[in-house]
Amino acid sequence: MASRLTIITIGLLALSVTACSKQDQSNPSVLPAASVSTPAAPAVAAVDAARLVAADSEPGSWMSYGRTYSEQRYSPLTAINASNIDTLGLAWSYELNTKRGIEATSIVVDGVMYTSSARSIVHALDARTGAHLWSFDPKVAKDKSLHTCCDVVNRGVAVWQGRVFVGVLDGRLIALDAATGKLVWEVATIDSNLPYSITGAPRVVKGKVLIGNGGAEFGVRGFISAYNVADGSMAWRFYTVPGNPEHGFENETMAMAADTWNGTWWEMGGGGTVWDAMAYDPELDLLYIGVGNGSPWNHRLRSPGGGDNLFLSSIVALRPDSGEYVWHYQTTPGETWDYTATQHIILADLELDGKTRKVLMQAPKNGFFYVLDRTDGTLLSANNYINITWATHVDMATGRPAEVREARFYDDKPYLVFPSYLGGHNWHPMSYSPDTGLVYIPVLDIPANFGGAKNFTYRPGLTNLGIDGIIAGLPDAQAERDALRPLVAGRLVAWNPVTQQEEWRVEHRGSWNGGLLSTASNLVFQGTADGKLVAYSADKGGKVWEFPVATGIVAPPISYEIDGEQYISINVGWGGAFALVFGEFVQPESLPNVNRTLTFKLGASGTLSMPQWQPRINFDPPPQTADADTLDRGHLLYQDICLGCHGLNAVSGLLIPDLRGSPWLHQPEGWNSVVMEGALRKNGMAAFKGLISEQESLAIRAYVIQQSRRALELQQAKSSTPKVERK
Repeated sequence: MASRLTIITIGLLALSVTACSKQDQSNPSVLPAASVSTPAAPAVAAVDAARLVAADSEPGSWMSYGRTYSEQRYSPLTAINASNIDTLGLAWSYELNTKRGIEATSIVVDGVMYTSSARSIVHALDARTGAHLWSFDPKVAKDKSLHTCCDVVNRGVAVWQGRVFVGVLDGRLIALDAATGKLVWEVATIDSNLPYSITGAPRVVKGKVLIGNGGAEFGVRGFISAYNVADGSMAWRFYTVPGNPEHGFENETMAMAADTWNGTWWEMGGGGTVWDAMAYDPELDLLYIGVGNGSPWNHRLRSPGGGDNLFLSSIVALRPDSGEYVWHYQTTPGETWDYTATQHIILADLELDGKTRKVLMQAPKNGFFYVLDRTDGTLLSANNYINITWATHVDMATGRPAEVREARFYDDKPYLVFPSYLGGHNWHPMSYSPDTGLVYIPVLDIPANFGGAKNFTYRPGLTNLGIDGIIAGLPDAQAERDALRPLVAGRLVAWNPVTQQEEWRVEHRGSWNGGLLSTASNLVFQGTADGKLVAYSADKGGKVWEFPVATGIVAPPISYEIDGEQYISINVGWGGAFALVFGEFVQPESLPNVNRTLTFKLGASGTLSMPQWQPRINFDPPPQTADADTLDRGHLLYQDICLGCHGLNAVSGLLIPDLRGSPWLHQPEGWNSVVMEGALRKNGMAAFKGLISEQESLAIRAYVIQQSRRALELQQAKSSTPKVERK
């Protein structure tokens, strides 16, 4: 194997291929996709069903998103342990050359690492040295960011029989030759006229590439699709919410789901996108998917008259050969808080009440940790892993949460909800250790005010939440914002799924921390928002090692082995929903955003360049000329349309320029040339012409001027405050 790999690596380095493709804007009904190159016989990434099912027999490889189909993110490797981890150092680093969120899990197989960066760019590296083998840029239009709720991220690739598969931000699924990076086939998985996107990692099961999509906030109908690895032809598609009854239902399952909806939900899409979680049980031959939020969020607007709205916020079991529905469990019936069930799914066998049970575990956004029987979806136990205010408990007789009525803001009264729309646990993967029996959860503990939108109007192509953006925003008074800071917390929690109790926790400085890796040497690894890769003891939670990386981390680590040496690898780069939206609470240590792949081994002593960064916004606002009504209108429009990129209350997390320092505040015509005409489209700022009016654009400008003036006044007040000399 080693000699074969050496020959392959030399050849790849000589090629230094950078592949690209033309954007496929075809309708997804036009299938199969045409091949654009003849695939070579598998020489690398020679993964197949037998190899993945038996992944534990290759502990040195990381062949799938969660290492194995069970998605435990547990490495059986033990060479790196508590007795020698103090010698763990940087073996190599690779510059990803992007400046946005990095969320990918790398795949390592046959000595090669396959990973992805922002805007779905794929890289192949020598896993020993980090030497670049090839890269592939799918050339996503920069202004596609308009239809991404949570950054232009990508969570990784899948490999199978000499091919690398990646879901592209603009909705394409692409197959690459693993040896060269050349395009084999591509297919549009979505209707390109609708605001879908893809950020999740594909999985391959029984020769079919599985991919979902995002976009529920923008008014789409969710589904998951399976494509044949050979040519990209569609094998099946499973819709997660019913469509227009007048057009007929695709199957009996959709007819059953339609009975749980009311009104004309299909006109606003319904939601239910499958944008992340998947797991597969080869013995039961069941595929498990996590389903997302409703469109719009507000249940009363989405489904007047109520209803559970299947399969929103549900775990659904399907047959991977056909997409046939088998069972479901809904975590949040009639969800109204963006409580997705798309969070990481883990499969394990647990001893419960003296009996070994095949279980599925999930800690979705709603704050409860669920243990289900994965054979039939029976709820075995549930308990809250954080403080929650929207429900008191889960009723074990019905499987439903016991809700606090006021939390649904039925009477148009705002309600402070724990957890927020970011959830108690977001996309960042958990890990399970069969040695300790614990699940390690990257927990968010953040509240949010919820209130129904007044005079809601559906805007196709824009975010349509149906909640009051001003109520959900931040107070203008800095003292009130400062008072909120202690409520915005993040921690690592070790959870016992048998007792449904917390065993230990680690409090973090920031709220948006990375995913988890556990190993057989009693270690748990996690990257943090304040720019460190940290190792803890898995049984007790004590810190045993850390390494500063100069930027915030959100991606999860992996571990692999080559020639008897164990490696720990992680992709670093700050970004995602919290980094964009919650600028007020972003830790300075999260930035500058340096996108890299970092790989560690025992005895290595590599160093990193640590860029100096002094965040300072030049507040130079013009005089305010707008009246109070315009400012109020601009405030509401900003919170509804702009905050997903530029931050709550116009406070940026600085991944994207802070509008309060924009020179266009002085030029209304220049402002509209950017906002309406797309003068900065090449930088990622989409044109909003046809989506909002010029008057609405200028109202947003007036609000940003107001926020800039307030920030300048605060800055001047701080600079003029006399410093107290302490003796």
